[in-house]
Amino acid sequence: MGFHGGGWWAYISHDEQQTRPIITRALLWRVWQFAKPYRLKIILLLLTILMITGLTLVSPLLVRSLIDDAIPNRDYRLLTLLAVGMVAIPIVNGGIGVLQRSLNSQIGEGVIFDLRRALYEHMQQMSLRFFTQSRTGELMSRLNNDVIGAQRAISETIVTIISNLVSFAGTLIILLTLEWRLTLLGLAILPFFVLPARRVGRVLRDLRRKSLEISAEMNATMNETLNVSGALLVKLFGRQQREMKRFADDAADVRDIGVRSAVIGRWFFMMLSIIGAVGTAVVYWVGGYLVLEEAFTIGTIVAFGSYLSQLYGPLMALTNAPVEFAQSMVSFERVFEALDIPVEIGEKADAQTLREVDGRLQFHNVSFTYTDEEKGGLREVTRFNRGSSAALLKRGKARQNGEVLPESGETAEPELRYALQNITFTIEPGELVALVGPSGAGKTTITYLIPRLYDPTDGRITLDNHDLRDLTLNTLADNIGMVTQESYLFYDTIRANLLYARPDATEQQMMAAAQAANIHDFIVQLPDQYDTVVGERGYRLSGGERQRIAIARVVLKDPRLLVLDEATSHLDSLSEALIQEALAKVMKDRSSLVIAHRLSTILAADKILVMHQGELVEQGTHEELLAQGGLYTNLYETQFKPKELV
Repeated sequence: MGFHGGGWWAYISHDEQQTRPIITRALLWRVWQFAKPYRLKIILLLLTILMITGLTLVSPLLVRSLIDDAIPNRDYRLLTLLAVGMVAIPIVNGGIGVLQRSLNSQIGEGVIFDLRRALYEHMQQMSLRFFTQSRTGELMSRLNNDVIGAQRAISETIVTIISNLVSFAGTLIILLTLEWRLTLLGLAILPFFVLPARRVGRVLRDLRRKSLEISAEMNATMNETLNVSGALLVKLFGRQQREMKRFADDAADVRDIGVRSAVIGRWFFMMLSIIGAVGTAVVYWVGGYLVLEEAFTIGTIVAFGSYLSQLYGPLMALTNAPVEFAQSMVSFERVFEALDIPVEIGEKADAQTLREVDGRLQFHNVSFTYTDEEKGGLREVTRFNRGSSAALLKRGKARQNGEVLPESGETAEPELRYALQNITFTIEPGELVALVGPSGAGKTTITYLIPRLYDPTDGRITLDNHDLRDLTLNTLADNIGMVTQESYLFYDTIRANLLYARPDATEQQMMAAAQAANIHDFIVQLPDQYDTVVGERGYRLSGGERQRIAIARVVLKDPRLLVLDEATSHLDSLSEALIQEALAKVMKDRSSLVIAHRLSTILAADKILVMHQGELVEQGTHEELLAQGGLYTNLYETQFKPKELV
């Protein structure tokens, strides 16, 4: 990437065509809400800024007094006082600077904590839809890169702007007092600061935004390929080189933007330095002429030169301050964009808590679709007339592939496809209901609706005649237990994974749950027994062992309603038998809905629900459904019966 032939300035000129960032009063007020708890420290911080600036402005006056008074008049006492003052000012300034740094870090780190906590708590309230439509790496980027960027906006950018404003105003007042004509001459070069600062500032802001977007993409790539499942997939298909290249491309983009920002910034400050040097030289030349004409003293011109350098530094920063501030607000925008995603699965203010649950579950004409754009995942903020980063990413990838995508309206309206349509059934207390059907029939979707991982698009679901949306989320969590086909375990000990369901459980209760799930004997044979670390997602254990630990976790929870994906078809015969036995114990005297894969479970069911293409096409007992000769009969002949005969 070169900057020859005016390339870098051409890029800057092109950026002039971009729309200015909009900093609204609402955005600033919202930022202030996060800074408000630290207002006392902010006031103290402002006081330290005033004190440091004031002491700094005194130093050139000491030099002037030294040259004009102490030395010509051979005043030893004044000379000594001035020397002590020159030492004392840096010492006092240093002490105040330490206090300023302490206050600044407390404010900045406090804002980081508050933002991260608010963002994490909000994400914890998101529905499953949010996580299926959002990339984990992007979420991590919001919690790390963007939050830190927002912290810098408060603890660095704003503080720097205030410091420069105070320094500029104080220096300007003193300069006007010393010699107003030279001051006006020094300010005459102001337009030469403003124009390049505005242009380059916008470029740096734009590069900052792109850097955040590409960093999020790089984080997503790392998250997808460095977890156990992703690494396994990469190795099985031999795509290590492809993933290394993909990561290298993203990392190269981050590198190139960093280099571009550094080079453009260096060119910019070199120009400003030259302009400042020219202004200083002109002032010294005119000032020297006035000294020769005895218009004012040598000490005055020396002090004036010192103040002029103190004027140009803040001036350089302040000419770019509005754009720097807007650039820093990009991080706040990205954090607020995530915080503003509505909570799809919310809890009503008057939600009920059920003390006793019988376990009567009813679906009333329930329909559901996953394709709901109003309730999607994390999307990028549209900024500065550029479109969302998702759209930018699509356009970028398309360019790499030689394709052309439109600048607006990148995606067509999705066709609304229902995963469930008009589902009605009842599970009575203590009843075992088996859910069967071909792949994609909607069985798993039904199980997701029961604990309110999603809400129905139409219709309602009731527990003991209470709409699930009228109950507290804790009521549902306490009384509904679910074991999915892919059991997830945290990178922790077996004990910690079991107690996740019931942190206050005793050792005896935990072991009893493990025994009920037929996993206790296996655990006690391990060197560390219940303190054995299971590894990432529990991958140090076999599939059957993970499944039984997941069942033990649900047993320890002791819910009134069980939702199970039997999920034994991929296990060895011993693990399958152990899990079948464990499930039989767990389901006893509880309302249970089981996605059945075994004929033994189906025959034990009080009722069988037959799903096909999102519709409940048949329901009844095994004998009743066989007598109908419908879809269930076909499933029995092709799936269930052959399994039992093998």
